[in-house]
Amino acid sequence: MASKPIVKVIGTGGTIASVTSSRLDLTLYPETGHRILIKESLDRVPEVNELAEIRSEDLMSEASTFIGPSQWPRIARHINKVFREEPEVDGIVLTHGTGTMEETAYFLQLTVKSSKPVVMTGAMRPASALGTDADLNLYNAIRVAAHPDASGRGVLVVLNNQIHSGRDVTKTDPLHVETFKDYDMGLLGYADPDGEVVFYRSTVRKHTTATPFDVEQIESLPRVDIVSSYAGSDALLVEAVRRNGSAGLVLAGVGGGSVESPGPKAAMEAMKEGMTVALASRTANGRVVMTPGKERDGFIVADNLLPHKARILLMLALTVTKDRRAIQKMFYEY
Repeated sequence: MASKPIVKVIGTGGTIASVTSSRLDLTLYPETGHRILIKESLDRVPEVNELAEIRSEDLMSEASTFIGPSQWPRIARHINKVFREEPEVDGIVLTHGTGTMEETAYFLQLTVKSSKPVVMTGAMRPASALGTDADLNLYNAIRVAAHPDASGRGVLVVLNNQIHSGRDVTKTDPLHVETFKDYDMGLLGYADPDGEVVFYRSTVRKHTTATPFDVEQIESLPRVDIVSSYAGSDALLVEAVRRNGSAGLVLAGVGGGSVESPGPKAAMEAMKEGMTVALASRTANGRVVMTPGKERDGFIVADNLLPHKARILLMLALTVTKDRRAIQKMFYEY
């Protein structure tokens, strides 16, 4: 009889671990409840033991709003350590709050150094709620992490029976369970109720073992800020970022990355002082493309990355190089 795959489940907190005294509390739990340990979450779903040999640990217990640049390298280092020191582990599931899950997922997409599956999951309804999605999402994430077809696809996000790419996925609804979508390219596949894990596509953008980003050498990430353009916006916020001395800036422009004047002029002045500036779009679909004017002015274009994901790539890129052309190449490749 073949042995079961080994899946390690790492908890970081979030709604999936949240409980309150009321089954009807779907909104107040961040203020009134508490979070359970990952073992308690797993004990709620004994069926996972039929899928894999489960190992588990708690890395932290935080709401997703507290997980960001200070924690990302730690999480990536820990995942890399598990794969390095426990080579028998076939896949990892990382539970996480949904608010910043897509950002952590993209950071890990660029920094995990293994082709083995890393699957992130969370919940839109706390574990104690009537109709919670916490248990089924955890079950499905383990099912995907244990599946051989999940290898080599980068970091995956699994909620609501859907499998998404960590690069492309974004949260689209603050309350409802069908919240994660991949606007441009679509989801990767399904973890459906018939027990099947089915993939329909893979991302061709480089990830994990094919990137140059080494979190073992990163003590802290360079500061990169985002300034969004809107009707009537001016240079106020760009100038604030410039005065702060931030290493980079992502301008979230309208349409194809156009930014209200005089924002671009202020950004160009910041670039003369050594700041790296990328142009993204506040729209959910499509690419920001290079033009002769953007090239002449020294901007980087973010391709189809959403502004908050362009920020992550720029932060990591600046740990490797400050050469604009080299960074632009990364935006085209990752």
